[in-house]
Amino acid sequence: MPEPLIVCDNLVKIYKVADLEVVALQGLDLEVRAGEMIALVGASGSGKSTLMNILGGLDMPTAGKCVVAGHDLTRLSEAQRIRYRRFVVGHVWQQSGRNLLPELSIAVNVEEPQMLRGIGFSQRRKRARELLELVGLAGMEKKRPEQLSGGEQQRAAIAVALANQPTVLLADEPTGELDSVTAAEIMHLLRTLNQQLGLTILIVTHDVAIAAEVDRTLAIRDGRTSTETVRRDAPLEEVHTQVPTASAVIGLSSQTHRESILIDRVGRLQLPKEALELYPFHGRAEVRFAEGHIQLWPLNNTVEANGGNGQGSETQAPAKQTGNAE
Repeated sequence: MPEPLIVCDNLVKIYKVADLEVVALQGLDLEVRAGEMIALVGASGSGKSTLMNILGGLDMPTAGKCVVAGHDLTRLSEAQRIRYRRFVVGHVWQQSGRNLLPELSIAVNVEEPQMLRGIGFSQRRKRARELLELVGLAGMEKKRPEQLSGGEQQRAAIAVALANQPTVLLADEPTGELDSVTAAEIMHLLRTLNQQLGLTILIVTHDVAIAAEVDRTLAIRDGRTSTETVRRDAPLEEVHTQVPTASAVIGLSSQTHRESILIDRVGRLQLPKEALELYPFHGRAEVRFAEGHIQLWPLNNTVEANGGNGQGSETQAPAKQTGNAE
């Protein structure tokens, strides 16, 4: 199996605000294969934007490892970091003002990144025309951003992000300011680019419709990757009573998606908040080993949990599987 394109290992980011230290990432692990399309979800302050800034070369991690397309982001010089931002990653932001220069036509907007790479005028003009056609803006080359709709501005922003043929596209809430129909069109465009160009795409989103269409949805909670949701190979006919009716974080149906808890390299995991609310763990759990899985029981509460019958509350945590055990 080929090496992952993106690897984050025990990634830590601490911001200093006056005399306080704010821990934005606390041991985050992440692996992304080339050609994957992934959604990152989580509450405000969970660490999503911090992670995207680090992957985009806009911020430096405090500790841990972060490698993107062979570039160790903890070891780059300033000149190497600038080159990385220009040529390895592309950015699409929620606010169109961060994507496009308002005084320039959208064609010139697409040409500008190529100019920084030293591409000649005729070649960059040709690529700008091709990219605008690819994103559905053929014939609009001379228009300025203010003459475009919100959806058209995001299409132009995607063309700008692809100007220098990046390996990874980072999209931070790319449909956040769009209506549902236009958002679906932008999502369809991103999926088409992902499939046709083999482009690796990471999207920060709160939109369930977007999360439902990607290859994997990773939830970040308290600065660590918490759960992973993937589409089932075949929809369930009936959902077992112990299977949630929706994924714990973003609400994807368990009939079409399967959610799993992520375990980091030292064995840490985060139980969904629903599990912590349902069962009184109080910060401690008894671990029991069973055939093919591990059981977590509320500590010293195995008798009281079910009215004294000794059948305490049970939550199963993923373990390495043997045979067909699950």
